[in-house]
Amino acid sequence: MDKPTSSNVDTISLLSKIMSPGSSTPSSTRSPLQSRDDGYSQELSNSVHSYRPFSLGRDSPASRYKQSADSMEMPSSLMDSSQEKFYPDTSFQEDEDYRDFDYSGPPPSAMLNLEKKPAKSILKSSKLPEAAEYQPVLPSYSQRPQEFGVKSPFPQAMRSILEQTARVGARGDTRRTGWQVSPALPLSPRPRSVREALVARVDGALCDLEQPLRGDAVLELLDFGHPEGRALWRSGACVLAAVAEQFYAAPLCCAGATEGGFFCDLHLEGRTVQRDELPALEAACRAFAQAQHPFERLEVTREQLLELFQHNKFKLSQIEEEVTTETATVYRCGPLVELCRGPHVRHTGLLRALRSSAAFWRGDPSRESLQRVAGVAFPSARLLDEWQRAQEAAASCDHRRIGREQELFFFHKLSPGSCFFLPRGARIYNTLVDFIKAEYRARGFDEVLTPTVFDAELWQRSGHWRHYGQHMFSFSHDGRTYSLKPMNCPAHCLIFAHRPRSWRELPLRLADFGALHRREPAGTLAGLTRLWRFQQDDAHIFCTLEQLEAEISGCLDFVRTVYAALGFSFRLALSTRPAHFLGDASTWDRAEQQLEKSLQDFGQPWELNPGDGAFYGPKIDIHIKDALGRDHQCATIQLDFQLPERFGLLYSSPGAGGASERPVLIHRAVLGSVERMLAVLAESCGGKWPLWLSPMQAMVIPVGPGEEGYARQVGARLSPLVSPPWCPCPC
Repeated sequence: MDKPTSSNVDTISLLSKIMSPGSSTPSSTRSPLQSRDDGYSQELSNSVHSYRPFSLGRDSPASRYKQSADSMEMPSSLMDSSQEKFYPDTSFQEDEDYRDFDYSGPPPSAMLNLEKKPAKSILKSSKLPEAAEYQPVLPSYSQRPQEFGVKSPFPQAMRSILEQTARVGARGDTRRTGWQVSPALPLSPRPRSVREALVARVDGALCDLEQPLRGDAVLELLDFGHPEGRALWRSGACVLAAVAEQFYAAPLCCAGATEGGFFCDLHLEGRTVQRDELPALEAACRAFAQAQHPFERLEVTREQLLELFQHNKFKLSQIEEEVTTETATVYRCGPLVELCRGPHVRHTGLLRALRSSAAFWRGDPSRESLQRVAGVAFPSARLLDEWQRAQEAAASCDHRRIGREQELFFFHKLSPGSCFFLPRGARIYNTLVDFIKAEYRARGFDEVLTPTVFDAELWQRSGHWRHYGQHMFSFSHDGRTYSLKPMNCPAHCLIFAHRPRSWRELPLRLADFGALHRREPAGTLAGLTRLWRFQQDDAHIFCTLEQLEAEISGCLDFVRTVYAALGFSFRLALSTRPAHFLGDASTWDRAEQQLEKSLQDFGQPWELNPGDGAFYGPKIDIHIKDALGRDHQCATIQLDFQLPERFGLLYSSPGAGGASERPVLIHRAVLGSVERMLAVLAESCGGKWPLWLSPMQAMVIPVGPGEEGYARQVGARLSPLVSPPWCPCPC
């Protein structure tokens, strides 16, 4: 092993201080990593670069792909004599020390009882040991960890944190007792439906199955069928990132889960990801997953984060933007350590079917461009086959193809992120808008028109400038900064505040179809589903706290009426107060009670998402399911205690003296983006539009040139009844 460099010595010295406040570590308090007798710990202290090569085997697809690495323009310094540098090792087996532990606590039957409840399994812990007796002890590894493609002092910093978080039991030994009393404990002797759990919900909070329980708790085990069970995709992102980072010998920017899979973003100098490379990358990911690398959750300080990622400028930028607390969580999976809140599945072996599905450019022209590789994973091959069939069905019903073939709309490079609606497409679009406007009139909404351009002072006042400014189109004029509006709510607050208001005017329901502009990265624009310019059926209700229940009930009925006409089923979820919230707790409690009462009276099943509300108010999430079985979130019902306070909104109350009180604001949309809803409708019906939405409800075809005049007369008679009866111009 090579001797450490001066920079590495500094890193080791710093980490030694973290590990050992005194001059030595007592033998009775050594962790498994410190008490190894195979000489590896000594080697580790002598070298920062302690990770072994990342190899796949000479006959694998990735290895064959490796032989053409010169054409990939990889840095020559990284293509050393190992010839297997950047690929996972298929010979790596699960650590026996990790699977087998010496359990010295009470028997499982004394700690956990399974209580059957409808639609979910709930486990209640009844008599847990004290936390002091069962402290976390991380496993020792029988094989050395793997080497990074980009050299850095990172491995030694990671090892220090692993050592620092290791603890011993009350007896002074090094048994792995800390992780025994965890949600994973009851999986083995339970039915298969319980053993398939991927993550847990403990007292309403999501956590890893290996995370220790600290006391009596209500435990829910969630499999892939639950939305939270899609944590498998978050773990899949780590697998893809761990392999892609070394496959391309490129720094990782970020990785995460999406609604339909996962992704990782890489910074490649002077090249792009080619689609013919994806099969080899996919094979490497499968080999990495089969190695069953565990996901280890670690809590580190901000200073340790900066040290861990000191050679990755993208991660440093992410830390500066996102880490606002003194500590944060990272997850280790094989050679990868990723900044992530979690939760994750227990090990990569649970990703039994993977598919790399896309590769494309993304980025802001003002910043360095990134290459995104996307993928999807499932706990079984059957689910992957079902997903593949659904993808094929979705491709045949893609709204972009339907729009092109039916001459509904098109896009042009001279106006990116904006749609040109042709006459037939405009008829569908306007029919949807007219349908909502008719419901507005019947339900007491007043339509307003508001400006498109606002001074930046408005967005600073509303708080959007700080949290959303990078997604706004802004420009300067006469020394002032202006922006195109990305939402209507601040403008509606100005309407409410432009004159004194009385309690007799409430509830005040304002609707707006004004054009909105949001600056999305050019690489993420996709048909009608993600645009720069779009319209929403946006409405805001200003009401008193006493009127809240009735208004929410009206909004829910609005949603049911519209979605029934469009042929969508939907599900509801109530998201309640998060840990950090704005306003008074008693006001939140009262608002949540009224929301819950409205949902109960609505008569449709709903779910509770504790702590998932926005910081400015609780909300009702509404997801629709289309004909292809896909979920979409279009409608929203959101309470807001923040904007009325920021804009100083008041109304005179009916009490003596006419004291002023602050209204409650309800953000409400049913279609959401009209363009996105049109895309969902097109794909759901496969282009076979319902009669009332069809752009061509009737067609008159003359049998010959001599009958064209009569055909036009028939068309004129049908014109008041259908829209349109005949279109002589196929534009």
